[in-house]
Amino acid sequence: MKKYLLASVAALGLVAAGAASAADLPSRKGPVAAPVYMPPAFSWTGFYVGANAGYGWGNVNANGWANVGDLDGFVGGGQIGYNYQMGQFVLGLEADLQGADLSSGNNLGLLNVKTDYFGTVRARVGVAFDRFMPYITGGWAYGNVKSSIPAIGFSSDRSHTGGFAVGGGLEYAVTNNIIAGVEYLYVDLGEKNILGANTKVGTDFSVVRARLSYKF
Repeated sequence: MKKYLLASVAALGLVAAGAASAADLPSRKGPVAAPVYMPPAFSWTGFYVGANAGYGWGNVNANGWANVGDLDGFVGGGQIGYNYQMGQFVLGLEADLQGADLSSGNNLGLLNVKTDYFGTVRARVGVAFDRFMPYITGGWAYGNVKSSIPAIGFSSDRSHTGGFAVGGGLEYAVTNNIIAGVEYLYVDLGEKNILGANTKVGTDFSVVRARLSYKF
């Protein structure tokens, strides 16, 4: 009887040792999936510089003159600015300078008006959808207005510094550094006196332009 009892104890010991060894073995749960790479979200924060080109059209404001004609022509130039992203909102400040060929044409004997440059300093507020950003913009505008009356040999070249510009646009980050966009601006350069205080001349016009910027 004693022999059978010792054999039973030994057998139980072997079973317990086997169970403990099995518990130490790593469990197999099938193949482990490789982690999926998620690229970091694009950030609009940073300085940028770029170029733009487009078309402008608008009005000549000249009291006392009729049939002066409308402005239209090519515009092109450059921009520099800074954006700061807070969550989904993007705040920015931008300055641009444009060469222009906005002319009322050649009205012989009447008043001819031309704007050959203008610029703006504007705030921008946008909403970022990853790499897309629609925005609105507004601020100060300046430029020059050249006026002439061929019939009497009169000409005037005045700088206008009391204007404003408002508009909006859409930008897309093609890469982390290259940003393309399209923008609309309404620009009013205000009025200046010519021929004394009795005649004021000013211009207001719309601009649609394509943009390409490099973000640092």
